[in-house]
This record gives sequence, C-alpha cells and structure tokens, in this order.
Amino acid sequence: MKKVILGSLTILALSMSFSCRDTVDKAKSATEEAGAALEEAGDDLKEAGKDLEEAGEGAMEAAKEASENAMEAAESAAESVKEAGENTIDAAKKTGDDVKKAANEAADKAAKKANEIEKAVKN
Repeated sequence: MKKVILGSLTILALSMSFSCRDTVDKAKSATEEAGAALEEAGDDLKEAGKDLEEAGEGAMEAAKEASENAMEAAESAAESVKEAGENTIDAAKKTGDDVKKAANEAADKAAKKANEIEKAVKN
C-alpha cells in the first residue's frame, strides 16, 4: 500500500511540476510580449513627439514669415506716403510758381494799360 501511495504522490508531484513549468513558460511569454508592446508604444510616442516638434517649428517659421511680410508691407506703405508727400510739395511749388507768374503777367498788363491810358489822357 505504501508503494501505491508513494506512486500516487510521485505522479501528483510530476504533474504539478509540468503544470508549474507550463505556467512559468506562459508567464515568460506574456512578459516578453508585454515588453515588446511597451517598446513599440515608446517608439510611437517618440515619433509623435518628433511630429509635434516639426509642427511647432513649422508654425514658428510661418509666424516669422508673416511678421517679415507685415514689416515689408509697412515699409512699402511708408515709402508710398513719403513719395506722395514729396509729389504734393512739388505740385504745390509748381502751382505757386504758376500763380506768381500769372500775377506778374497781370500786373505787367495792368501797368501797360495804365501807361496807355495815361498817354491817352495826356494827349
């Protein structure tokens, strides 16, 4: 009877041993799979970070370019205003010269007429 009990215990111990090995193998496999999944997730996060950084750099470059364009437009507008002011001054000077010339001509004609009238009255 002892042999039967010892035999049964041996079979039970072997069966548990195989079961434990199977559990260890499954746990090891699950751990490896989890490690691979974590590594892949880390790579994905790293790639997403690079994409976000590139998008940020693109946005900053676009803002810089927009600022430069605005500055160029402001400089161009200031130059146009300056040119318009210079043109207005030149036109005003020319108009003043024309008015002065016309006034002198009118004065000369009036003086000439006055001389003619004076001569006519004296004669």
